[in-house]
Amino acid sequence: KMAGLKVKRAYVSFGGIGLGSVTASGSVVISRADREITDRDISLALEAAEAAIPPAISINKKIINTVPIEYKIDGQTVWGQALGLKAEKLEVKALFITCLEHHLNSLISTIEMIGLEVVDIVASPVALSFVTLSKKQKRVGCLLIDLGAETLSMVVFENNNLISLAVFPVGSDDITNDIALGLKISPAEAENVKLGSDRRLTYSKKKLDEIVKARLSDCFELIERHLKSIGRNGLLPAGVIIAGGGAATSEIKSMAENSLKLPTQLAEVYLGNTTEGKTKDRTWAVAYGLLIVGFNTDGAGHSLGIRNGFLIKEGGRRWGRIVSHWISQFLP
Repeated sequence: KMAGLKVKRAYVSFGGIGLGSVTASGSVVISRADREITDRDISLALEAAEAAIPPAISINKKIINTVPIEYKIDGQTVWGQALGLKAEKLEVKALFITCLEHHLNSLISTIEMIGLEVVDIVASPVALSFVTLSKKQKRVGCLLIDLGAETLSMVVFENNNLISLAVFPVGSDDITNDIALGLKISPAEAENVKLGSDRRLTYSKKKLDEIVKARLSDCFELIERHLKSIGRNGLLPAGVIIAGGGAATSEIKSMAENSLKLPTQLAEVYLGNTTEGKTKDRTWAVAYGLLIVGFNTDGAGHSLGIRNGFLIKEGGRRWGRIVSHWISQFLP
């Protein structure tokens, strides 16, 4: 209303405990006489990978983003894109980001009820990465943590590819509640204490540190366990980047460094390629990431790089499955 614009279409982020990911592989024999790999071959290989997901994992789930992690041609790993290369056989390893189907349907229905068309669905941690991670960080390997009020999300990048995503049912509100119970103060006062912004209350700093460290230790234990499951614990040279409202919690940086044995920094939001476009205010970071998606869209409404993925159509709706090779092209 303030801008005086009529909004008709929306790019939407999806987050929360229903978000998850699974890795699967698929292959296809190249059919062209000249053996050149085409968009269709890549799409067929991705479809084969999706078909390989065990039913027990995919039941009641909907794939919202498909991210190719690795290509192989005739058994040899390809560094970069496979499109245009020549081979007898193409293999692809892909990360499928999923959400609970009924949650997604409810979200889309609610948005459509107010007269908006849903153009694209993007996982919230992925949208966040577009404005908080540099190309170098994604290339050498890094972990982005989003400590929200009710959930803890993490995404891992390596070789410019998103290789893992996980969400845990713990958040900064749990730290606030622990402080309220431990210090016997109200939740509002506990929130101020957590952020170090209330100097009027008298309390034992030692006890506060014990309360906060206990909950953060639980958080970082979940993260470390997941990193071990994908073989990346202690092996991400660009370290840890922490975003979300919980990033303002006292001592979180040092706790992360001690627990994960990786260099750690608090996220900054990059709105351009210059220092003038940088801010430490992370409040609207996911929304900024969605703007990046919207700006990098052609006139037909297809996300840039979508040629290495494919659009799905269901119930009259169309939205893109975001593909990883264009992630590295985004800011910063």
